[in-house]
Parts: sequence; C-alpha cells; structure tokens
Amino acid sequence: MAQALARYFSFGFHGLLALFLIAVSGAALASGQTLSLEMLPGSGSALIWAVFLGSLLGFATVALAFRRKLSALFFVWSLVVAVLLLKGYVFSGYYFDPGELGIALFLIAGSVASIAGAWFGMREAVAIRKRY
Repeated sequence: MAQALARYFSFGFHGLLALFLIAVSGAALASGQTLSLEMLPGSGSALIWAVFLGSLLGFATVALAFRRKLSALFFVWSLVVAVLLLKGYVFSGYYFDPGELGIALFLIAGSVASIAGAWFGMREAVAIRKRY
C-alpha cells in the first residue's frame, strides 16, 4: 500500500512539474522572451529549448511509467531531476530571494521522495514481467 502511494506521488510530482515547465518554456518560446533560471546550467534560447524538450521527455516518461512501460527510464528521469535540483539550489552558490527557499526545499524534498516511488514502480514492473 505504501509503495503504491509512493508510486502515485512520484507520478503526480513529476507530471505536474513537467506540465508546469512545458507551459513556462512554451510561453517563453511563443513570446520570444528568455527564461531566467539561474539554478539550471545554460542560458538564452538554448536553456528554453532544453527545458521545453526535457519537460516533454519527462512527461512522456511519466505517461509510459504510469502504463508500466519503460519504468527504468522514469527512475532515471527521477534521478536526473533530483540531481539537477540539488546541484542548482544547494551546490552552485545560488542566491535565494525572500520566500524562495521554501519553494526550493519543497521541490528538492519532492524530487528526492519521488525517487522511492520510481524505484518501487520499476521493481513492480520487473516482477510483473517475470510472472508472465
């Protein structure tokens, strides 16, 4: 039961994160504006395209893992998101504006917690394949 809750939390967290990033980067692409995401490597149009295509890939991995296909890819995606957030917010010397620390801690905690859900989903998918 707890493993299923962790899986669904992981799907929800990464699904919402991917949809938010698709919307933000898509709006930036449509309007010709730049994104100011200092916690991520890169800048300018390369950053916008990386966030847009990366979030599309992330949403696709969530959808596939939800259908129990390519669950290992979703686990790798969860690890990549957690590493990027930890590197960007904790290990890069990022300066927090007032009120921004809580959001960063929520994102980091959610990404780290969702690794467990992705792990359980990957193990469950392997166990199902072994039965048949």
